[in-house]
Formats: sequence, structure tokens, C-alpha cells
Amino acid sequence: MIAGIDEAGRGAVIGPMIIAGVSIPREKENELVKMGVKDSKLLTPKAREKLARKIEKTAKDIIVIEVAPCKIDNYRKQGISLNKMEAMKFAEALNFLRPSTAYIDGPDINLRKFQGFVSKMLAEPAELVVEHFADSKYPVVSAASIIAKVERDQRIEKLASRYGEIGSGYSSDPVTQVWLSQWLEGANKFPECVRRTWITAEVMERDKLQTRLLGFLGIKKDGAAL
Repeated sequence: MIAGIDEAGRGAVIGPMIIAGVSIPREKENELVKMGVKDSKLLTPKAREKLARKIEKTAKDIIVIEVAPCKIDNYRKQGISLNKMEAMKFAEALNFLRPSTAYIDGPDINLRKFQGFVSKMLAEPAELVVEHFADSKYPVVSAASIIAKVERDQRIEKLASRYGEIGSGYSSDPVTQVWLSQWLEGANKFPECVRRTWITAEVMERDKLQTRLLGFLGIKKDGAAL
């Protein structure tokens, strides 16, 4: 039994990080290739959704772990890095899947260190293959990346229906930047869907607080008196 582990939403300022794990008998891995499984970033949303349904029918087991923004913020406040947090969740997924070999898309520059984090938290020993761009190298990791991306997109759609057009949730997205700015202007603080420990959110909240304080003191942001 082999497994692939990947995530979606790791660097986003809005929404959860989704960890997905897929296990399959090694002899059936070629079925993933035949159905067109590849790195989720190379597929359209409709293609991902279609493939996700096929993967669900082909895989032995699938696990999806959602790490909410507030949980991510709490980990970071405790001094737990994003890499270590991800290693913890990857191990949690592998403890459910229990493969003999696991292929992991490694987020850390130091892959050996990341592999060590994961290995220490496994309930049962397993061979770990941790590589950059594993989602484009190993079909079982590609399958996990598809599941993770589809699940993340569904969460973003639900957030958009509640909070309005939030874009992709990444700081580099102009739509996301506009939404963050407008929400903060109207509400003075971000809702629970925003990772407030992210530098983008921290800077915006700090600037907003400074503007309010200066206004209270009767001083313009440029230092001139009101």
C-alpha cells in the first residue's frame, strides 16, 4: 500500500489549509495515470472535480484534514512554524492511511529535517519519500493534490457566499487585497476566516489601528493637525 500527501491553501491569508491523503495498492497506481491524474495546478476546476470523483472510486482510503485560520494563528502564537504544523498534520493523515511507503510534497527547504518531523510522529514505521514538486512526479501525490484543491475550493465558495467576493484568498490576488481592505474599513477587524498572524493582515490591522489612534488625537496620518 502506498500513499500520497499534499496540501492546498498553505500560504493563503483567507480560509483554511487543507491536507489530503490518498492510499492505493501500488499495482493500481497506473490507473491514476490512465484517468489523467496530474498536478492539480495544471487542471481546470471542472477537470479537478471530475477526477476527484474518479479518485474516490479508485483509492483504498482518502483522508481530508482541515486546519482552520484560527487554529493556524494559535499554532503560530505558540511558536509552532508552518512547516512543523504541516508535518504534524501529514503524520496524522499517514497514521490513518497506514501505508508501507508514503510520497510527500515537501514544503521545507530542508527536506531531511521535514522528513524527520513526520517520521517521529508516525504510529507505525513507513518509508517516506519527501521531495519538492512531488505532486508532478508521483501520481498518488497528484491525486492527493487534486482532492486537497477541490476541498479548498469548496471552502472558499462557502466563505464567498457568506462574506462576498474574496478572490482566491491569497495575498497576491488583487481581489483578495481589495476585500481585506474594504472589510477592515467597515468592520475595524477581520472575521474568523482571515489568518490574522499573516503579515498582510497584521500590517493592515496595524495601519488601521494607527489611523484610528491618530484620528482620536486629532492628527492626520502625515503628521499634520486635523
